[in-house]
Amino acid sequence: MSVALLKLGAVVSTMIMVSNWMSQKLPALVGLDQHAARPGTSEKLISVWYPGEDEGWQVFGSVQDRCVCSIMSPTQSVCGGDPRHDRLQRLANHVLNISQDMELLNQRTAQDLQHLRDSETLLDALETRLKTAHDDPLSLTSKSLQDLRWSVSQCRPLRALTGRLRADSGQLESLKEELERLKDSLSVLQELFTLRHYQHLQERSSVLQQHLHTCSSQLGCGRLTGISAPLTVRSSGSRFGSWMMDTMIDSSDNRVWVMDGYLKGRRLVEYQSLYDFANRQNFIIHHLPHPWAGTGHVVYNGSLYYTKHHSNVLIRYSLASGVVQHQQPLRQAGFNNTFPYSWGGSSDIDLMADELGLWAVYSSTPHAGTLVLSQLDPRTLEVQRSWDTGFPKRSAGEAFLICGTLYVTDSHLAGAKVHFSFHTDTASYEYTDIPFHNLYSHISMLDYNPRTRALYTWNNGHQVLYELTLMHFIRTARDSDAPHAD
Repeated sequence: MSVALLKLGAVVSTMIMVSNWMSQKLPALVGLDQHAARPGTSEKLISVWYPGEDEGWQVFGSVQDRCVCSIMSPTQSVCGGDPRHDRLQRLANHVLNISQDMELLNQRTAQDLQHLRDSETLLDALETRLKTAHDDPLSLTSKSLQDLRWSVSQCRPLRALTGRLRADSGQLESLKEELERLKDSLSVLQELFTLRHYQHLQERSSVLQQHLHTCSSQLGCGRLTGISAPLTVRSSGSRFGSWMMDTMIDSSDNRVWVMDGYLKGRRLVEYQSLYDFANRQNFIIHHLPHPWAGTGHVVYNGSLYYTKHHSNVLIRYSLASGVVQHQQPLRQAGFNNTFPYSWGGSSDIDLMADELGLWAVYSSTPHAGTLVLSQLDPRTLEVQRSWDTGFPKRSAGEAFLICGTLYVTDSHLAGAKVHFSFHTDTASYEYTDIPFHNLYSHISMLDYNPRTRALYTWNNGHQVLYELTLMHFIRTARDSDAPHAD
């Protein structure tokens, strides 16, 4: 059996909460789309390092509707041996030295000016005394002569000040000559930097941008290694609830949807953006045709998926038309607090989405209360495939899914951590120890959004976001041409 010889470049990608970037998929993000950032948005940082033979790059994506890419040009081939690079480096050091000298001169000049201001008062007093002595010599007394001598002695530092000013004047002349030489050097360098060199760098930059697209398109999935400190977006609503954005990666929908409470609710609140949600503005209230149960709702590809109250019936509700498009029982799934998470709240069925599609987390009597993960058809809500994770659902605080891997917290209270993970690609599990800061001590909703690559939580009446640290393994372009071995 032949085994591909693959070299995997490991990259840690820190995913930070976004707002406006949510309307773009990652390939569009690295396309150098220049738009003005809207105020009030948070940022998301995407960091990529590709270990090429003669070139590399980093992607820094500002998610405020624009992308800033820092391209690391070849370190050893083109620029490394270019004599202009060394000349630029010397000129940069020269400019730095001149700047430091000018800063020192500026400080010293400020001190000298203060001395001159202080001496001006002394000179005025001395001039007055000398005029009095000249006009009326008989008025001179021993004390007035002593005061006159004291005034003269106070003016002696002016000699040193005059010397410093002469020296500074000479240094300024020297700096002026240095700047002239620097100007000449830059002129020579500008002549060397011809249009041909500029075009060459443009072509090089274009190639690197193509590599950026290739590299970033492979960042869809990764293994969770860390969760950031919480970012509170808003404090509103009751102790329990759910808030979400469309989880379809290709979606351009920036709206935020809020469902307050976990039992018999029908009120769905729509905000036009995350900024509007945080500032409690630009919202519309919708009334669902059927009440919901729990907080395990999800918006996916323009539809709201939720569980019908007092049943295991899943509902697909169109956010565009405002009608129920499909209903389907999740067969054998427990409901009405039969197999909830540890916090209760009719959380028997938890719907979620990741990079691979739509899912349901639940349990049933045939599975003896262990946590079951099923992938659903988004249109018909039929179960396509299921996995029994073996983890008791009542012992789980909450769960979320990333790239087909289910992550389970050990509590909904303070001190919770990601304790267990189940990998659908290998049908295997492992126990983990990933710290998770439960800021407000009672989580009733915890979902991953593959568009924003962030965790959304409803924590005791607070809507909170967490950035994720994912470990990615990227196959390089050269790996596809690697020989195979038997």
